[in-house]
Amino acid sequence: MLADMGLSAMEDLLKTVPEDIRLRHPLDLPPACSEPELRRHLSVMAKRNTNLDDAPSFLGAGTYDHAIPSVVHHLRNRSEFVTSYTPYQPEVSQGMLQAIYEFQTMVCQITGMDIANASLYDGSTALVEAALLALGPGDRGEIVVSSGVDPQYRRVLHTYAFARGFTIKEVPTQNGVTSLEALNEAVTPATAAVLMQQPNFFGCIEDMHSIEPIAHKGKALFVTAITEPASLGILEPPGSYNADIAVGELMSFGNPMSYGAPALGFMATKQKFMRLLPGRLVGQTVEEGGHKQTGYVLTLQTREQHIRRERATSNICTNQSLLAVGTTIFLATMGKQGFREMSELCAQKAHYAFRQITALRGFSSVFSSPFFDEFTIRTPVSARQLELYFERAGVIGGYPLDAHYAGMEDCMLFCVTETRTKEDIDRLVEVLKEVQA
Repeated sequence: MLADMGLSAMEDLLKTVPEDIRLRHPLDLPPACSEPELRRHLSVMAKRNTNLDDAPSFLGAGTYDHAIPSVVHHLRNRSEFVTSYTPYQPEVSQGMLQAIYEFQTMVCQITGMDIANASLYDGSTALVEAALLALGPGDRGEIVVSSGVDPQYRRVLHTYAFARGFTIKEVPTQNGVTSLEALNEAVTPATAAVLMQQPNFFGCIEDMHSIEPIAHKGKALFVTAITEPASLGILEPPGSYNADIAVGELMSFGNPMSYGAPALGFMATKQKFMRLLPGRLVGQTVEEGGHKQTGYVLTLQTREQHIRRERATSNICTNQSLLAVGTTIFLATMGKQGFREMSELCAQKAHYAFRQITALRGFSSVFSSPFFDEFTIRTPVSARQLELYFERAGVIGGYPLDAHYAGMEDCMLFCVTETRTKEDIDRLVEVLKEVQA
């Protein structure tokens, strides 16, 4: 190869690499080991991780532990789903197209929106796509976002704002929910979109009916982010309070937490925004001829791989097919009644845990606003110290809030889903009693 390139040595090939970053000594690696030795080594390393099989989890903050019916694994892991990536040739991808079509339909059903696309990378980029849709082709304008929106989502939004040139206004919260007075002041004729989260990052339920007229007092679009989709079983869906766009995260439906990834974003809108949606839209049609069989097609493909780049709405390259199939099977298995029962169990168990924890000396609720299955607790020690108690007890505790919110060093966000038993919750309370002592 070097001879064909007219070079005499490997060093000649590397001349473009600056000398000051070249490694002039061997890599500091241990000696190679055999396959059995490597397996043992990796097994020992894996056991150092805390997992949901061995420890009850009260960690939420965007990724949730929901029960997955065994049928989901059995069907999703069939080879025709596992090996099917993305429908570049839709006419020979009828099975995957139907699965995506069913996914879109179910997203519309649980959000109350008119139309949904064939999934996005994750909730954070879905929120950004909603902002870009509202801003339009020029990416110029102003986005108003509540500080109650997931901090990680807001960080991604700020990254895009830096690169694309739009501005962001963050609205503070009051008693755990967005300040309506501050929101009203922040929304101006220059506002392209108002971004909210329901329930918000603190677990509190926002008054979306009061927020909607503020968001729509100009030409802005009202965007709702949903990171805990189980809430849609008992809370009003975005369509009922006139949201223009609903985005969020569906990974926890039918897919394991897997240390937080891979994720499954969704985006659903009113009908009038159909041609502005990023990604793909799968539609249902009827075959020509005498058989009139049902067929599935890519109705809209607004990606730059499919149409002229200047007309593309996004450069999204995938639709998270395997995760979307898992969510589709999960929702089909649960059905409407099962979905609602799951949501009710989340709320009931979370409120039981809340009552037990706040009855302890030194532990109090930070906010009085209603919540779904997450709540914020002020503790007698720092949240970082509290994590050490949980680690010793073999319990996955809540989420420390000090990394994102000033003055909340002693605050922790707890999540209780339908997977937690009374014994799990009582075990958590016993750990907190040690702190109390």
